[in-house]
Amino acid sequence: MKRLIAGLALVAVLATTAGCSGMSGQEQRTLSGGAIGAAGGAGIGLLTGAPIAGALIGGAAGAGVGALCCNNH
Repeated sequence: MKRLIAGLALVAVLATTAGCSGMSGQEQRTLSGGAIGAAGGAGIGLLTGAPIAGALIGGAAGAGVGALCCNNH
């Protein structure tokens, strides 16, 4: 299970750094927020016994916050 979490965290980090040059600022914040939220949620979920659910909930929450936060026109 720890390998799965480490693998998901690695994929999230790679996803946030790969191909961001053609994205808008809001898209970059959404992707970064989702990745950070998924990693944090998976970590908390690992402590409570539900790492996948934690990653899904954290990723969704992080993406939502990233999309709405710091909207500079």
